[in-house]
Amino acid sequence: MVKQALLGEFLHETENTRKLLQAVPDTALDYRPQPFLWSIAELATHIATIYAWYDGVFSVDDFNFSNFHYEHPDSAKMANILAKFEENFAQAKQAIEASEESTYMNDWTMKNGDKLLIGPMPKMQAIRGFLYNHLYHHRGELVAHLRASGNKVPGLYGPTYEQSAKG
Repeated sequence: MVKQALLGEFLHETENTRKLLQAVPDTALDYRPQPFLWSIAELATHIATIYAWYDGVFSVDDFNFSNFHYEHPDSAKMANILAKFEENFAQAKQAIEASEESTYMNDWTMKNGDKLLIGPMPKMQAIRGFLYNHLYHHRGELVAHLRASGNKVPGLYGPTYEQSAKG
């Protein structure tokens, strides 16, 4: 039951993520509103990368980045980032589908070698916080960056202000 709820939210929100990533033009990839903030390309790549972490949360209790090998896409073109997003989405979906609800309250940790980065915490907390909410946070940043760069954003939960404004 819990797995079905997580999968349902994942599939619904992935459509919103896909819409947002598809709205990013190549001409905006280098934009960053402040020198200390990530560029649009860096944000979009990070969003695509989060999907690669699902297996490390859903299938194991100790996720160690020193054992995690990941190839970042060439972020010079949005098509490359979108292709990596689709690849990672498929793997993330498999990780959720193969997961066992009985493990969702297991202690979960994230390490880099021997260094503890996150946890221990219930795996469900890592699923909600580190995967789902983390992704939503960065989507919000990407929306703000796109708007600040003069680009249109898609409506994720209904029409945008621009779509609904009376002219």
